[in-house]
Parts: sequence; C-alpha cells; structure tokens
Amino acid sequence: MSVELIVPTLGESITEATVSKWYKKIGEFIEVDEPLVEIETDKITVEVPSPSTGVLSEIKVKEGTDINIGGVLGIIDNITEDKKNSKNKKEEIQINVKENTENKLSIKKEKKVNLKEIKNDLFKLSPSVKKMLEENNLDASSINSKREDGRLTKEDVLNYMSGNKSSEKKVVEKEEIIPMSKIRRTIATRLKVAQNTAAILTTFNEIDMSEIMKVRESKKSDFMERYGVKLGFMSFFVKAVVMSLQEFPAVNAEIRDDNIVYKNHFDVGIAVGTEKGLVVPVLKNADNMTFGEIEKTIVELSSKAKEGNLTMEDLTGGTFTISNGGVYGSMLSTPIINSPQSGILGMHNIQKRAVVLNDEIVIRPIMYLAFSYDHRIIDGKESVGFLINIKTLLENPSKIILGI
Repeated sequence: MSVELIVPTLGESITEATVSKWYKKIGEFIEVDEPLVEIETDKITVEVPSPSTGVLSEIKVKEGTDINIGGVLGIIDNITEDKKNSKNKKEEIQINVKENTENKLSIKKEKKVNLKEIKNDLFKLSPSVKKMLEENNLDASSINSKREDGRLTKEDVLNYMSGNKSSEKKVVEKEEIIPMSKIRRTIATRLKVAQNTAAILTTFNEIDMSEIMKVRESKKSDFMERYGVKLGFMSFFVKAVVMSLQEFPAVNAEIRDDNIVYKNHFDVGIAVGTEKGLVVPVLKNADNMTFGEIEKTIVELSSKAKEGNLTMEDLTGGTFTISNGGVYGSMLSTPIINSPQSGILGMHNIQKRAVVLNDEIVIRPIMYLAFSYDHRIIDGKESVGFLINIKTLLENPSKIILGI
C-alpha cells in the first residue's frame, strides 16, 4: 500500500512552498514521524515528517522546486508490520545495501588495479604514447582509456591533456550561481516595496548606557536565579519602546489605503539574523510582559529562528520592530522599516567615548540609536520626541522599572 506525502497547511496567507532538502533517497527506509523533507516558505522553514513507516519509493518534487500547499511531495510504500518487523525490515534493507555497496567497491577496486597495472606497463604502450607521457611528465594510471583492455592510445593522452587545460580555465572563470531561497526573495521584495512606498527618514541620538549597566551588574545573579536567563539590554529597550509608543501613538500606527490605523496593542518584533536570512519574531502583548518574560521569550524565539522552527504565529502581528546591529559590531546604520509598520529602532554597539557632563570631559559607554520612520504618517516633531523619550527612559532605568 502506498501513502502520499502531502505539503501541510502552513498559514492562511501561504499558498506555496519550496522544497529545500530531502533527507532520504529513493529506496531508503523511514520510520513514521521521522523528518523526511525540509520545505521553506517566504517566512519559515519546516520539516515534513513521514506519515508512515516504509520505504521512499518516489520523489515527485525535486530540491529547489516550488509546490502548492496540499501538493504531493513523494510516495511512501507503506509497511504494515509491527514495530519489531519494521525494525527487522530496516536492518535487512541496510544489510543488503551494505553488501551490495561493498561488492561494487570490491569489483571497482579490482578493476582499477588491473587497469593501473596495464597502463603502467610501458612495454605495452606504443612508442608515441610513451614519448608523450615522458615529455609532459604524465602518470599513465591517471588517464582513462577507451579500449576494453585498458591500454592507452595517443588520442586518450591528448584528450586528457585537453581536459586538464579546460578544467584549469574553468577554475579561473567559474562563477558559483545559487538560486535565492524563498525567504531571501521575500526579504528582498518586502524591503524594496518599503523603500518604494514609504517616505523613509532616519533620526539619530545617543544614549549613555552607564545606569543600565549598573543595574545589570547588581541584579544579574538574582535575575538568573529567578528566571533562568541573563538580564540583557533588550528587555530595557523593549520596555522603553512600549512606553514611548504609548506616548506617541502615530509610531504604533500604519497607513491602510486612505486611512490611518492606530493600534491599541503593542507587539514588538525583534529582528534575528539566521543563515537563511533575517526573520522578525514578535513579542506579543509586550506591554504586559515582565523583564523576565521578555528575556525568556527572546531566547526562545532566537533559538527557534536559528533552528528553523518558527511558526507563522511567531512571525505575524508586529506593530513595531527593534533591530540590533550592535551584536555584529555596527556603529551606526539607517534601518529600513518593516512594512506595513511605520517605525523601526536600530541599536548599535557600545563604545567608550569622551562626552561632556557638568562641563567636564568624562568617559562613558555610549550607544548610537537610529529611528527610521514613515514620514507620511509621522512628523519630525513626533519622531524626535519619540527617540528622545526612549533616550530619557534608558538613561534613567528607574523610570522603566517603576513605570513613573
């Protein structure tokens, strides 16, 4: 009995996926619920498990090919024996495959040795072939012969020499062409749409991180003991952003057709870089989360992103985004808004800088902040006020902690 491997439903807005990797080859045994193929959409990468114990008999969609949701990826020849018999079947298949492979290798090795002996026996080579080998310092055993008895001809040597020159040329001129993944294509499209649609402008400021660093140092042990995660900077920034969004509602709004939609919920996206591209998992109802909940959720979402296990629920519904280029060493940047959102905050690295404080030059840990916004909906006064409000809160973390 055969069983079809179907592309599962991955979300309301997703209609197709791309096959990125098959874990099994045709003829290989697979257990029920064992990951069989990896597919990716414009937002997430998921593994499709085998619906049955059996043998993969047919691959209908090759790697790199698109397929609609509900389409058939492959066919599995179902094995209905009990678990013990399935295990025996698997072992039997593996033994047969191993024996066949060993036999083929043995035959191939024996044949190769014989051919090598024939090729290296210069007495059996014609004078012209011997001369060519000696003049070009060639090893006869590395040249393929078209004759059944394995003896080299002048044509074999010329073809070998021509092929080597061609290979050397290809190495110099060769370009590696890799198709863009669906995630990467979507990132490119959305960023370009944001640039072409929104009137993006960026305003900058700097913050003194001294007070936040003092709080982290004094509370890090208690925080770890209570929540099981480190107290990072991101929880302070999320809190400061939410409080500032409440003060400046236009930043938490979006343009929809000819209307401005003001959001009364605060779902903050955290940009995470992965091998396959940038994803933005969302902290839902961030205004109701504690510092511990924020840090734990960020760790969980980051791990899921790097492992490719994010769900559509993790990625949808954001109203504002925070991007931390500082983890890569960025000093300053102009982030692009995550459309249809109207604003994004860019964090950067912390550097000790000379600043003037109370008419004295002192050394302080400084971070530059960049706030990119859609000028169609957010005016200059609001954008500057929003960023200054974040600066004030972060330089006085007691206001964030106490909420006053």
